[in-house]
Amino acid sequence: MMTFHVGRYSKYIRPISVLMDLMVISVFCLFFFRELNLNAFCYLLYQTSGWMAVAFFVKFYEIYRFTTPVEITTKLLKQGAIFVLVVIAFFPFSKEVLFSGRAVAIFVTSSMTFIAISKFSLFYYLKKYRLITGSNLRRAIIIGYTPEAIRLKELFETRADYGYRFLAFFSDKKTNENIQGKVEDLKKYVIDNKVDEIYCSLNEISNEQLKDLVFFADENNRILKFIPDTKEIFSKNLKIDYYEIFPVLSLKKTVLHEPTTKAFKRIFDIVFSLIVIVGLLSWLIPILAILIKLESKGPVFFKQGRPGLDEKEFFCYKFRSMKINKTTEKEASKNDPRVTKIGRFLRKTSLDEMPQFLNVLMGDMSVVGPRPHLWSQNKSYGNRIQKYMVRHYVKPGITGLAQVRGFRGEIETDEDMINRIKFDVFYIENWSIILDLKVIIQTVVNIFQGEEKAY
Repeated sequence: MMTFHVGRYSKYIRPISVLMDLMVISVFCLFFFRELNLNAFCYLLYQTSGWMAVAFFVKFYEIYRFTTPVEITTKLLKQGAIFVLVVIAFFPFSKEVLFSGRAVAIFVTSSMTFIAISKFSLFYYLKKYRLITGSNLRRAIIIGYTPEAIRLKELFETRADYGYRFLAFFSDKKTNENIQGKVEDLKKYVIDNKVDEIYCSLNEISNEQLKDLVFFADENNRILKFIPDTKEIFSKNLKIDYYEIFPVLSLKKTVLHEPTTKAFKRIFDIVFSLIVIVGLLSWLIPILAILIKLESKGPVFFKQGRPGLDEKEFFCYKFRSMKINKTTEKEASKNDPRVTKIGRFLRKTSLDEMPQFLNVLMGDMSVVGPRPHLWSQNKSYGNRIQKYMVRHYVKPGITGLAQVRGFRGEIETDEDMINRIKFDVFYIENWSIILDLKVIIQTVVNIFQGEEKAY
């Protein structure tokens, strides 16, 4: 039931925690409901979906290193209370199933008790582990040398179980042996020392410096937090966290960065891709393989390294639509001589993209998200177009908002790329499952209507 901010092992804790919880409720329900005449498969599918839906809405898995035991207990109570209603709601829809209030009560109580004990044990073990070994420490710096900033630095040093390692102060207003340098020196220091979080006293920097700092943190995937040393309200995008009684304002990330949202989107991706792979690709691949092979020599599939989540490379799969050539980093253009006859049909109908559902199943891509660009495009536009690198904060998609709004295919001018990035960023900042469904439906509509830049 826990996750932490980006860290060395945090990416493994959330999925393991979710799987453990699902295993607990699955095993317990099979034991306590063994005499209720349940269809085990149907009920487990329903129960798993119900548990994850409840967890999504109550933010059950959003536990951080500074979360208090009271907050954890509150989440446990919310999850248990709503989950018991989900369990009870299953029984009226099946005439053959026997309902037992006693069995339901024992099942939910036992499950939640076991989960609570395991989560608190893991929570305290990780805190103790960090304290003893010093592992998974978040490297932090502070802008400003105010009393509040000094108190925060002392908190980091006295509460080692929070898992922070303070590195340096930066300030334009004061100079002494405790200050590493001026704010303008900060960027190089952050990159060179692999700083994870930047804490900022807003009284110490100008609006222009703040704007530049937000952009720098955005472009370099660093977490930016603010120390509230005045009573003013600075931004609607700030949220407050408490380290004991010490308040820290954080620049909110988008909903797509929330652990429960990522889990929900991943489950959707797996289910959707399995439906497409089993229902469509299972018979489509042999047919297209024959057609591709009959027209030109070469492999059926084309794979190419593309930048994915956090700009890490993955191999993107497509049906081969071109003759074998040495210009794979060059985009296809209108009437491109490299494109085969069958390839032209595949591109026009977007069937060449279908093998990417295998990428989705493997976890490299999502069904909906920013389209993965060529490495050459990243190098060309990464430093020229504002917020270009934001698109790497989420997994790339088979289809995306920019594509269904007409900004797919060849990039002829900077304006084409700017418009694509605007829609990509809008999608990331305004995600919802409804938006994903709209993009999917519009993609299907566009395939049948035909698209001007699908070549």
